[in-house]
Amino acid sequence: MNVSSSSWIVILLAVLAANLPFINERLFALIPLKAKSVWLRIVELFVLYALVGVIANVLESRLGNAFTQTWEFYAITACLFLVLAFPGFVYRYLRKKHS
Repeated sequence: MNVSSSSWIVILLAVLAANLPFINERLFALIPLKAKSVWLRIVELFVLYALVGVIANVLESRLGNAFTQTWEFYAITACLFLVLAFPGFVYRYLRKKHS
């Protein structure tokens, strides 16, 4: 696998993982719940952010040496992950429901 394909895999995985808490009522798309609260969705979002980060680190280490990251990297990627979650948030909370 080359750098370009692994980068696209991480980006697509991040988009899917960022929207997953908002498009279903299951915890991590596995455990059925009657209703998920906003706080549970936020916790799920941050757990999925960490999971995507681990997968990205594994892919990076397979391509060569993984670079060490400082807090700035994690702050920027967390903000980017929240931006990627915006379509799911709009779908769940801001879309007008017609009766």
